[in-house]
Amino acid sequence: MSDMILKSILTATAHRPWPLPGRPWVMRQTWHDLLFAHWPIPIETLRAWAPLPLEIDTFDGVGWVGVVPFRMSHVRPRYVPALPWLSAFPELNVRTYVRGPNPDDPKPGVYFFSLDAANLPAVAAARAGFRLPYYRAAMHLQETNGTIYYTSTRTHAGAPPAQFVARYGPTGGVYHSRDGSLEAWLTERYCLYTVDAQRRAYRAEIQHVRWPLQPACAVIETNTMAAAAGIDLPAVAPLLHFARRLDVVNWYLQPVDPYR
Repeated sequence: MSDMILKSILTATAHRPWPLPGRPWVMRQTWHDLLFAHWPIPIETLRAWAPLPLEIDTFDGVGWVGVVPFRMSHVRPRYVPALPWLSAFPELNVRTYVRGPNPDDPKPGVYFFSLDAANLPAVAAARAGFRLPYYRAAMHLQETNGTIYYTSTRTHAGAPPAQFVARYGPTGGVYHSRDGSLEAWLTERYCLYTVDAQRRAYRAEIQHVRWPLQPACAVIETNTMAAAAGIDLPAVAPLLHFARRLDVVNWYLQPVDPYR
């Protein structure tokens, strides 16, 4: 990610639902060849698996779970150069959507049930630094004639087994989601949440331009990612979106006070 791209990210803020944090960002990264595959899930099901004190976020009364494969590049802390053996790797996350526990500041964000990555140092760093449920996996991504072929098999010791095998790609041009639409609700999220063993909530802010979405198609041959987290996906076709590239910066975790 060039300094020019970084500057454009930090100055393009009109689309954000709240201002950028006043403190310095800590990480930068680029996401490539991303598939959003989303399934509707009853809120009661999500409540059983998403931890208190976070509130399940819904669209028209329905919760959603996403399985999101992609690859990352230029992953690095601020002031640290990108290292080829450390800064680029595939990742696959399972996520839902939540709001913070503070009624005066209930920012909508993402909660991750799992994040699989093909990079042991990155997994260890994310677990320690961001309290996120990262798992090591054997992963492969290849593009052939416009189709992404993606495989992931979790190899993390002691973790529930999980596998994903699919091919996917875009079927139309780039567009931005309409404010108030389901696809905007699913994708335009500018923070993530996590909860520690004492049920204390933490939030990390995120910044990027509006998602350059494309309609997508996918053939998902194997998908036990959500099941590994205890969630049964419904037997319906997922809602699909593709994004070729998104440059991102994020801030470090901050505790969320539920009482003020």
